[in-house]
Amino acid sequence: MTTIQKTDSRALLPNGLRDILPPNAAFEAATVESLLATFSGHGYDRVKPPLIEFEEGLLTGSGKATAAQTFRVMDPITQRMMGLRADITIQIARIAATRLADAPRPLRLAYSGQVARVKGTQLRPERQFTQAGVELIGAGGVDADAEVILLALEALGGLGIGKLTVDLNSPRLVPTLCAALGLDAAPTEELRKLLEQKDIAAVAALAGDKAAPLLALAEVVGPAETVLARLDALDLPGEAAAHRESLAALTRQIMDKAPEADVTLDPLEHKGFEYHTGNSFALFARGARGELGRGGEYVSDLGESSERCRGVTLYLDSVLDVTPRPGPVRRLLVPSDLNRDTRRALVADGWVTLPALGTEANATEAKRLGCDHLLDQTGTPRPV
Repeated sequence: MTTIQKTDSRALLPNGLRDILPPNAAFEAATVESLLATFSGHGYDRVKPPLIEFEEGLLTGSGKATAAQTFRVMDPITQRMMGLRADITIQIARIAATRLADAPRPLRLAYSGQVARVKGTQLRPERQFTQAGVELIGAGGVDADAEVILLALEALGGLGIGKLTVDLNSPRLVPTLCAALGLDAAPTEELRKLLEQKDIAAVAALAGDKAAPLLALAEVVGPAETVLARLDALDLPGEAAAHRESLAALTRQIMDKAPEADVTLDPLEHKGFEYHTGNSFALFARGARGELGRGGEYVSDLGESSERCRGVTLYLDSVLDVTPRPGPVRRLLVPSDLNRDTRRALVADGWVTLPALGTEANATEAKRLGCDHLLDQTGTPRPV
């Protein structure tokens, strides 16, 4: 479809917001439905939370991590503050803890919808985009982690996306190790930043005689087949060892069950996983802007309710970058008085039918409306 561009101040939108035009809007909708069909086929039931809700519900527990990215407005009816969701995960946790509190666990839920954020990022400058994902509520352990990752790979592979990469992380490993080493909160936070930046010299200088296990952990970054043995060999204390063992077990399971995917390890990564409490991951594909999605384990801490959860959120703007586009749509110009049954039959056969309103159905009109075929007098579509 040809779009005529006009200079009009009414077409101007705030930074990070955009109109999605034909055929991209239909392509996005079809992609979302494909993802949700895969989720449904694996036992994840669809829910649809509201775009906006009261601030205290949206920003409770793990939702605090999205506070800086949340638009606030005053509800003119109740005079209470409301938030425009910046992420859907927290809403799913709220639904699970309230309206579906009596549903049997583990609870499997799927969703899709728009989110809005105060600021974009360098890789994702859009402030409004579509998310789709799943949440596994009330289940723990490596098998639950693997279920979510493998489902995400299945859904993305079903779109025809090529080689996928799973980057496995353990955002609690570094702070747990620092606590075991007796490091206070301030140096721990600085060390996390330095390790994420891979500034090994600065880590050694700041940690001093306690740097050895941190430097050893920095060596466990790269392709899983290369660095997994180093992860196994790490001599870590207590809870840090438990995080290490869980990450190693998950890595082996993904490598075994999804040999078509590349698996990498980066236990130093924590940005974007602020509310995650266990194994986490990001998904990548060649040609995409940043990650296709991310997820992991978290706790839905909502008042008296607390459940172990894990999930994955896919970002449609990045997913669409690498999803193969469908072939051209067959558009057919038909007479405006065409029999309805005939038109239904044409649509069922895959044609997009456009009636010639107020004019003759001829080749000139077909080309003007972007149709590549015209229904002739015998009722047969012919090219124009």
